[in-house]
Amino acid sequence: MADQSDAGQLRVTVGSARSQVNGLAAGPASNATCTINKISVNRFSECEWVTIHVDVIKVIDGKPEIEGTVDFDVKHQMTLKANSANWSENFHISKAKTTRAGAGVAASIAAVSGGGTRATVRFPQGHILSSGPADGSVGYTTSIAPKKINPKAVTKYTYTFTKPGYTPGTVSYDSAVYRCDNYYGSSRASRAGCAIPEVPTGVSMVGLARIDEGIRKLRASGGHYGDPYGGKPLEWMINKAQEDANRKAVCPSKAPPDMQRAGRTSCDEYPFASTYEGGTHLPASQREITWVKVNENKSQGGRITAWRGQMHVMDHDPFYVIV
Repeated sequence: MADQSDAGQLRVTVGSARSQVNGLAAGPASNATCTINKISVNRFSECEWVTIHVDVIKVIDGKPEIEGTVDFDVKHQMTLKANSANWSENFHISKAKTTRAGAGVAASIAAVSGGGTRATVRFPQGHILSSGPADGSVGYTTSIAPKKINPKAVTKYTYTFTKPGYTPGTVSYDSAVYRCDNYYGSSRASRAGCAIPEVPTGVSMVGLARIDEGIRKLRASGGHYGDPYGGKPLEWMINKAQEDANRKAVCPSKAPPDMQRAGRTSCDEYPFASTYEGGTHLPASQREITWVKVNENKSQGGRITAWRGQMHVMDHDPFYVIV
């Protein structure tokens, strides 16, 4: 009896993408660079480079036989904006390397986001992969109210592969995690923007003489939290009641007499009370207080507010302190 063969299918696998942070973000940075099968990120950009393999299969007498293959890669360059919750992404698909029945396999691409963001794909759908490279883009628009922080989200990319006579095949993978906020916005103005929250930022205390000095002394004696040179990052905290409790736990209500005579009547605590490491959450060897003049503490507060707004630092975001 002759073999019966009318069951064809496209089976797809994708290279595993691992996240890789491109260093400390002390300010808005240039685009992240690509490494194959990795997601490389900085605070405001992502480069994701994935490899995709398609097997063209026929099932003959119940046994799958590979009739051909398709191999290609995709590079995504996503650039977020610090001053807008709408942004764009470009991606490039290489010309596929095919064997035998792999010729003629076509691809269509969809993208779905979350966290209040809508993704719109522009791509020549049904592109024949062996015909040459192709470029596409994803446009992102985000709805966000003033004083709000949207949930974290990813883009899920889904590829559908087709070829006449074969059941379509699909594969999906995700982008890096991003988050949008309009935390500092008001009813009169938007200060919305988006960032990749896993990337640590850096806030500088350089030039704030007593505060800088206190942190340096702590690090010289082994305190490493917030130290960009091998220490653990701090985590920002948005919780006013806990912030006040953290400060009260380490700062006396009144400066010592010698500090009062020097005009240093304001208690500066490190780690900051507005972090998850603040107060007495760390052992005494990893924290300190410094008595400073009121104006120096106010200057520090201004720096932190400006840094948070520029870098979109929100609850649980990691950061370092530069001294």
